[in-house]
Amino acid sequence: MDAQPLVPDIEDNIPLPAHAREALPELSAPEEIEMRARTIKLISDITQTPIVPTDGDAEAAKELAREMVENPNMKPDFSVYPNEVIAMYAGIAARYNHMIVKELSDLKLYVVNKLFESVEAADDVKTRVTALKALGEVEGIDAFKRRSEITHIVKPIEEVEKELLQVLDGIEYKVISDESTEKSCN
Repeated sequence: MDAQPLVPDIEDNIPLPAHAREALPELSAPEEIEMRARTIKLISDITQTPIVPTDGDAEAAKELAREMVENPNMKPDFSVYPNEVIAMYAGIAARYNHMIVKELSDLKLYVVNKLFESVEAADDVKTRVTALKALGEVEGIDAFKRRSEITHIVKPIEEVEKELLQVLDGIEYKVISDESTEKSCN
């Protein structure tokens, strides 16, 4: 049997992008770092080459993470970083991405997560109790919060006088005299 080559149908008059970059959609920094990290991991798995960042790579990834936290709208050129830095940064971002503070609620989530980590990592009971106490004081958890409620009711003075007279009428008075006190006073 003769094998016939498979030729795909190619449509006419469809422009091809000049570069692969033009064919890709615009990605946000978190989307791009996630895409790059998955690609690096896939290539590492296919080639069976582990990704081993050096101390310098780890520092560069931490610095990149600091910059991204300080300026969340920054869009760095990730192509200038080696794969190890991108992989390390992606790990940091994946771990803390939900904690990068854009709103106060994100900061609260970060604090709660860090307190949980402190409780789990504490070697001594005192540190664990301190972390648990701080966790219990977080707004929304409120494990130690005492609540008291005061209701202010505004009423006309006539109504207040009427209620006060009713209360006074309901009070029973009893005069107790002490004969020994009366004798010593005479």
